[in-house]
Amino acid sequence: MTSSSAPSRKALSKIACNRLQKELVEWQVNPPAGFKHKVTDNLQRWVIEVNGASGTLYANETYQLQVDFPEHYPMEAPQVIFIPPAPQHPHIYSNGHICLDILYDSWSPAMTVSSICISILSMLSSSTAKQRPADNDRYVKNCRNGRSPKETRWWFHDDKV
Repeated sequence: MTSSSAPSRKALSKIACNRLQKELVEWQVNPPAGFKHKVTDNLQRWVIEVNGASGTLYANETYQLQVDFPEHYPMEAPQVIFIPPAPQHPHIYSNGHICLDILYDSWSPAMTVSSICISILSMLSSSTAKQRPADNDRYVKNCRNGRSPKETRWWFHDDKV
């Protein structure tokens, strides 16, 4: 996404920096299967390569996640989006926004970037159809001015995909 779609960010707190440095070391030692952290000098924004799991609709496909960490991570959830082109999935909008409860209402400070990635891969892997959400066009149009997915009131009603 472009910088205009990134949330306005304050510098990370000391707690957030320490936590992210710890997670980054753990990632380097034991990365989640199917993911690759693209190394940059920006601890506040991670770009992660996602490889579709074999035997799924997304096998042999590669996508990129952008993870933006707020000042008070992990007490506050990071913003996680797919960098377009986003996979076609009933819970992923064409602008990269992801409708997944752990990124919003069900966030817990015990979660990590690795656990987020595993949840996203599980969501992709369980999909039975490559299609956009029914309200994709309306939602994307309403987000044109760089609205963050964290500003959306998500309705989590479908746990089948």
